Amino acid sequence: MRDWHDLYPYSFKEIFIQNLRYHYVDEGIGAPLLMVHGNPTWSFYWRNLIDAFKGNYRVVAPDHIGCGLSAMPSKKEYPFTLQRRIDDLVELILKLDLKDITLIAHDWGGAIGLGAAQRVPERFARFVLCNTGAFRFNRCPWRIRVCRVPIFGDIAIKGFNAFARGAVRMATCRRERMTREVRGGLLAPYNSWRNRTATHEFVRDIPLSKKDRSYETLVRIENDLAKFRNHPVCLIWGMKDWCFTPEFMERFQYFFPQAEIYPFNDAGHYVVEDAFERMIPIIDDFIKKG
Repeated sequence: MRDWHDLYPYSFKEIFIQNLRYHYVDEGIGAPLLMVHGNPTWSFYWRNLIDAFKGNYRVVAPDHIGCGLSAMPSKKEYPFTLQRRIDDLVELILKLDLKDITLIAHDWGGAIGLGAAQRVPERFARFVLCNTGAFRFNRCPWRIRVCRVPIFGDIAIKGFNAFARGAVRMATCRRERMTREVRGGLLAPYNSWRNRTATHEFVRDIPLSKKDRSYETLVRIENDLAKFRNHPVCLIWGMKDWCFTPEFMERFQYFFPQAEIYPFNDAGHYVVEDAFERMIPIIDDFIKKG
C-alpha cells in the first residue's frame, strides 16, 4: 500500500548546528532554488516543485529545527525564535556555498528567507513569495490567536495536534488533493507532544506587538526590504487564504512595486497543494527572464 514515503523519495542530507540535526533536501544540479517552508509544514510541502525543477536546477529545501526530519529539541535545547531560524538558514547557505539563489518562500519562510537574504544579499538573485509576510501586520485570525492562549494552546497544539490537523482541512481549496498519503506526509513528523513543540512555538513567536520576542527582528526585516527593491520579485498568491490574506500580497507590492503578480482565485493558504501545475511554468519563466 502506498504511503507518504512514496511521494518523498529524496536522499537524506543533514548538517549539524550546535549539535542539532538540520535536515534538507538537495536534488539536481544548476542554479539553486532555495525553498523555505513555514508552519506547520516541512520540506514535504515542496515535493511537486522539487520533482518539477530538479532536472534543471539545484533544489534545496531545508526542514527548520523541530520540523520535518530535523532534530526535535525541547525549549531548553533550542530558542525557537525568528532570529535563530534565520541564523540556521544562513549557516546552511554558507556551508553549501549557495550563490545566485532564487528564494521560494511560503508562510514563515518569507520572514526567515528574506531575513537570511539581508544577511548575505550577494548570494540572492530573485524572490518568489507565496502566501507569506515579512513585515508588521497586527491583524491575526482568531483561529491563530486562540492557539496563543497559555495552557489552552499547549493542550490544543501539542496534545491534540490541532494546528497541523486543522491546516490539512482548512488550508486548501481542492480537498480532493488532500489524500491519505498527502495528509500522512504533512502530519508525519508531528506525532507526539514533544514533536509538536516547534508547531506551538512558531505560533507563540508571531510578532504582533512590541512585547513579542521576535518583534524587533521582524522590524529589522521590514526596514531592510528596500535592499531588494530592484531585484526580480514574483508574488504567487492563493486568494482564499484566511491567514495570509490578499492584503499581505498588496503590502508586498508596496515594498516591491515592480513585482510580477499571480493571484489564484481558487487556491488557499497551501497554494502549492492547490496550484502547483500553474506555479511551475510561472516560476520557470520568471527565473529564465533573469
